[in-house]
Amino acid sequence: MRAINRNLGCCPTCRQLVTFPPKKGGEVAAYCPRCGSEVHLRKSHSLQNTLALVIASIIFYIPANLLPMMHVQTFAGTESDTIMSGVIYFMETGSYLIGSVIFIASILVPVLKILILLYLIHTVRHHKAAKPKERQKLYLLTEVIGRWSMVDVYVVSIMLALVHFGGLTEIRAGGGAVFFLLVVILTMLAAMSFDPRLIWDTAKEQHA
Repeated sequence: MRAINRNLGCCPTCRQLVTFPPKKGGEVAAYCPRCGSEVHLRKSHSLQNTLALVIASIIFYIPANLLPMMHVQTFAGTESDTIMSGVIYFMETGSYLIGSVIFIASILVPVLKILILLYLIHTVRHHKAAKPKERQKLYLLTEVIGRWSMVDVYVVSIMLALVHFGGLTEIRAGGGAVFFLLVVILTMLAAMSFDPRLIWDTAKEQHA
């Protein structure tokens, strides 16, 4: 017997077990007796919100890669670098570790996170029951790797603060940094809005 069948839910704030009133039609909600937070048996419009955020992140990911992440102005002129050109630069100069970290954090991780979320949305919407444990692990993976997408934005912000030698050298953030930051935030919100319990709901429906 699952918790939802016993009208039991977990508070998202303090993890208190909450008893819901009998369902009389419409969406059921309760309030945590410990902290007062509103508790739902399932997140409202989870799939729709997650899909909307993922689509928005895909749209922003295009200019994030096409526009420069930063502009380096020296006495010799101004040089602009996108994410990929920065990776290529580090690889060509022998800094393979730095180039690999930037490639994984700024290119591989966002794409992987978007693909995983799209896959999870697809399986839940089409009531796929196969391998719920593996899909649960994929969801947990999106939460673990999501924070590493901030590496490139963090590097740019540190360089903006530290590298400023009068009129000789100056670093400015490019439009790509803004769009990339939006991608990171949107994918994090998408992972938060997805309700992983829906994975087990569909698996239970198929085996009922």
